[in-house]
Amino acid sequence: MLIDRAYAHLPDSSEYDRAAWPWSVPCVRQLLDGGLRFTAPITFLVGENGSGKSTLVEALAEAYGLDSYGGSAGYRYASSRQPSPLGTRLRFDATAAGRRMVRGPRTSRKGFFLRAETALDALRSEAAGKGLSVRVDQVSHGEGFLATFRDKFHQRGLYVLDEPEAALSFASCLQLVGVLYELGRMGAQVICATHSPLLTAMPGAEIVEVGEHGMRSAEWQDLAIVDHWRRYLADPNAYLRHVID
Repeated sequence: MLIDRAYAHLPDSSEYDRAAWPWSVPCVRQLLDGGLRFTAPITFLVGENGSGKSTLVEALAEAYGLDSYGGSAGYRYASSRQPSPLGTRLRFDATAAGRRMVRGPRTSRKGFFLRAETALDALRSEAAGKGLSVRVDQVSHGEGFLATFRDKFHQRGLYVLDEPEAALSFASCLQLVGVLYELGRMGAQVICATHSPLLTAMPGAEIVEVGEHGMRSAEWQDLAIVDHWRRYLADPNAYLRHVID
């Protein structure tokens, strides 16, 4: 692991309106109050859309020095995306293994920020399709994602993922579980925002449930997404009758 804790503080200044986004988001308020601790190499942030989990992972990536557009550590892209307010305030308590990367220059850091909507474009900008086992501009979206996972996720570093399952089939998600699990075994750290009960079932992973309550540790079998999928697969009509006339 590289990071024990992420935290942020706001100065007592009228410049920061604590009632405005992102400071008003419950999980961000909790981060300001006590920080976010990491107890396992793999951490999943789970919550509904709008809960703030993507806000958290983007800020974590930015604070580490990863481009907010997505891509490998050490690369900067000419995009209109500005650093997030939270990302500019976020700080880390690093582990002994992580101090060199966290406190050193950005070019010394290893890792990757994957955001579903920009991942393939970031890879094309980074290497024009070179350095991957397949050309990302000549394969399907899901195949391009898997090429990224296999070729970019292979060394100790910080890997921040925002809903990586978006482009993946069931079988491909299982392959991703294997890639992430191996990263954790080699000393890397993964922080992943997801809706996937498949990913969050990874043995040994920490699960943080994000919502109106803020943030709290959770067990896989107690997650709302797991309960909903179980109920839906057992009786789809119990859900569909409410949305289909």
